[in-house]
Amino acid sequence: MIRRLLNSSLTRLPFPSLAPPPPLPKPKPNNFSFRLRNSTTHMGDARRPSPVPIPSLDKADRSELLRALEASLGSSFTSEPLIPNPNPLVIVISGPSGVGKDALISRLRDSRPGIHFVVTATTRPRRPNEIDGKDYLFVSKEEFLKMVEKDELLEYALVYGDYKGVPKQQIREFMARGNDVVLRVDIQGAQTLRKVLGKSAVFVFLTAESEAALVERLVDRNTETKESLLVRISTAKEEMKHVRNFDYVVVNAKDKLENAVNLLESIIDAEKAKVCQRTLHL
Repeated sequence: MIRRLLNSSLTRLPFPSLAPPPPLPKPKPNNFSFRLRNSTTHMGDARRPSPVPIPSLDKADRSELLRALEASLGSSFTSEPLIPNPNPLVIVISGPSGVGKDALISRLRDSRPGIHFVVTATTRPRRPNEIDGKDYLFVSKEEFLKMVEKDELLEYALVYGDYKGVPKQQIREFMARGNDVVLRVDIQGAQTLRKVLGKSAVFVFLTAESEAALVERLVDRNTETKESLLVRISTAKEEMKHVRNFDYVVVNAKDKLENAVNLLESIIDAEKAKVCQRTLHL
């Protein structure tokens, strides 16, 4: 009786369905496998015999061999440069007073005549050894303010009681000719230019080898009163804190100007060799 009940109960229990599992999704081809198949296909094409007979490399005339190679590849070999000419650069050189910016730029112009030094407009009085139009464009305050009103300056600032500004037209004109352009500005001007030009220009910070050396240079210039000398020294100490906002730093040590010029030229050459060139739209 008990056995009969167990058997009847077992026959009524629902047996779980053993349905087959859902099929796994097919793996999507990744870029690597796609490239591999394509490269294999191209390799297979490259191994196919050429429809044009190529003469023996050691016996054929060079022009005949080149014509045969062109015919085999289905295209002619051009003499155009494989890499386009590098873009002209805008190089912004800045640093505290007395580090030798003018001396560095003068020597750079001698070694690279194709570089154009943008002459800054200023309202400060001309010093005895300076030439108008070469060292600075010396203008009156009224003339300078007219340039500001006409939007003729890339940047301008009031520095030690005098205005200084960078004319736009010089930059446009010489970059259109393919010339690299050098701008000499103070730290305040460099900050403004960084906001205007961003990464399209190369910013180089020029400094002396030490604080003591910097002060000695300012004293040796003998162009300041005691009061203005103190202002320049304190300002220079603050300006040194801005070095991190530049792309490169060049140390112009005493009696080693040539080393500083060589380093600056290396920076320019490295920028010219970059795959992604800096481009300025002004």
